[in-house]
Amino acid sequence: MKQIIQNLKTGETILEEIPRPEIKKGHLLIKTHRSLVSAGTEKMLVEFGKSSLISKARQQPEKVNQVLDKIKADGLLPTLEAVFNKLEEPLPLGYCNAGEVIGVGEGVENFKVGDRVASNGPHAEIVSVPKNLVAKIPDNVSYEEASFTVIGAIGLQGIRLASPTLGETVVVSGLGLIGLITSELLKANGCKVIGFDVDENKIQLAKQKGFQAFNPSYTDPVKTVLELTSDIGADAVIITASTKGNELISQAAKMSRKRGRIILVGVIGLELNRSDFYEKELSFQVSCSYGPGRYDEEYEKKGIDYPLPFVRWTEKRNFETILNSIANGSIDVKSLITEVIELDNFQKIYRHIGENNSIASILKYKESISLDTSISLKTNITNPTKGKISVIGAGNFTKMIMMPVLKKINANIRYIVSAGGVSGTYLAKKYKAEYSSTNFEDALKDKETDALIITTRHHLHANMLMKGIKAGKHVFVEKPLAIFESELEEIEKLIKDSHTSLTVGFNRRFSPFIIKAKNILGNPSEPVNITMNINAGFIPANHWVHDRNIGGGRIIGEACHFIDLAGFIAASKAAEVMSSALTKEIKEASDNVSIIVKYENGSQAVINYFSNGHKSYSKEKIEIYSQGRILIIDNFRKMKGYGCRNFSSMSNSQDKGHKEQFKKYLEFLISGGKPIIPADEIINSTKASFAAVRSLKSHQWEKV
Repeated sequence: MKQIIQNLKTGETILEEIPRPEIKKGHLLIKTHRSLVSAGTEKMLVEFGKSSLISKARQQPEKVNQVLDKIKADGLLPTLEAVFNKLEEPLPLGYCNAGEVIGVGEGVENFKVGDRVASNGPHAEIVSVPKNLVAKIPDNVSYEEASFTVIGAIGLQGIRLASPTLGETVVVSGLGLIGLITSELLKANGCKVIGFDVDENKIQLAKQKGFQAFNPSYTDPVKTVLELTSDIGADAVIITASTKGNELISQAAKMSRKRGRIILVGVIGLELNRSDFYEKELSFQVSCSYGPGRYDEEYEKKGIDYPLPFVRWTEKRNFETILNSIANGSIDVKSLITEVIELDNFQKIYRHIGENNSIASILKYKESISLDTSISLKTNITNPTKGKISVIGAGNFTKMIMMPVLKKINANIRYIVSAGGVSGTYLAKKYKAEYSSTNFEDALKDKETDALIITTRHHLHANMLMKGIKAGKHVFVEKPLAIFESELEEIEKLIKDSHTSLTVGFNRRFSPFIIKAKNILGNPSEPVNITMNINAGFIPANHWVHDRNIGGGRIIGEACHFIDLAGFIAASKAAEVMSSALTKEIKEASDNVSIIVKYENGSQAVINYFSNGHKSYSKEKIEIYSQGRILIIDNFRKMKGYGCRNFSSMSNSQDKGHKEQFKKYLEFLISGGKPIIPADEIINSTKASFAAVRSLKSHQWEKV
């Protein structure tokens, strides 16, 4: 299938051939008939992509600060590599989609194949959209009209926040697509509308629709509003324009009546004059996209609706309101359509986006399209017969760390599988994989694939790796191995009789700093004391990694790295674990935790895994105490020794062992021999992470 994407590094907009997305739980698979190009939003993205690196930095000062902190902690070269990799990521364009349901995911009710629907899907021939972001199209509404649903909901949410009443005067500042729809909705609500825009064509269109509209280049907006309201001022001002200056917010305050309301829907400068707001006791609020539920993962991704008696209007219910308003004639969107362009001719719109007088451009899609879940990229035709890898997952770790490393060691990639297809296809092309797919089964059934590397979200690891082992594949899974003890029990039983290997990405074992430390320590006859201070960094509470059923929490999902590393340094398995969290309210997903691990040989590790530190400080500091010697490893960039014969220090660019890990793994796949990490050690480290979580609740030592 085809999809419009943009390269944020170059600003290039292309029509990419990608595999169709998978049918996910709680989602609908939709064949697109029409999609609306949002000139305002998409123009900003295209212009941002075309701007220079310095210009990009100026537009995102908060990101610059993050980069500077990362440079302090990780060094210049790793940071620059991460920044450039991030900029190269493809960005799907579009969010106003109308089409026909062709697949219904598990847990979706009230929809069936063949339903005509509107959604916030991108410009793609097939889209996968969560059920709470999809609304049915009334029979008398065309696909072209329905493609205005989402952008109409943006205007509607601004109106809901303004809470206009019958007879009030509302100013709409900016008569673009959202502004014109907002004006029509206000008129249908019994309001007097005054509009402003610098584009004469939009002003004339607004007048044709019965609104008073003016060009602020020739008319003083404040005086005009005061004259039209008998010096009372506007009851509400809804700003739908986009500008970098602060004049619009200042004008909005000056044209408002006392205790008036100002709602920002667009993007403007926000340097407020306190006296303008103080003297009139004005209310100012920023509108969040389509309405309640936006950016709430529980609502959007998991499909958990807000109860109607308590949250009357949600994103989905706003979508339905717009569709019903089109159906009953309350708003007319047909008159806003400037052009309908075939998808293949998309550059007619994007080449000069925002530069012409277009109000609304519609993309039209073909009836006959590809439904394939994989596409061949026709690369690596002369691959060797052994050591072929299929990568499952195309998230940040895969993009930023794993794929660059696999390229350096000349790994042969058969498939890259991603849920949506965009990121997977981008990586497949960049790293010369043979196929891009959205279906795990494609790689699982592929006879030429020797090993699967699984980098998906954590809750998928156990099921996928067990399927891989049963299919006769070697399996490398990024940590964690599993997020529930019941899964681990199944895995343990399975690998006992397996002829293939199971490996977990405990990469720090392979860092040159750890290898050097092990050489210095030798085989100590006495137990080792280890202290690890992990400045893990803050992750918002609503992030999936904290969800016990998806991410498993940061102890199971991330701290397992350090439990394993300590065991590797001590050359022993974990026997008992005791944990203590920072807060009184104990949660399985706590991420400010001190973990004490006792190992079978008497060694002990204290792992302080904290998320309340500062990004500019070292992320990982490891101290090893053994037989009158001390080794201190600082962020895998330098190591100092105290009391160590013939060793005082070493330094290098940051190296957490990823390259050496995958190099050894590839050698194992090609030449055979023992797995790079013994399976019993992987199982033990995973069990120890579960024991750490249990200890948080029991407040006592937990046996592994």
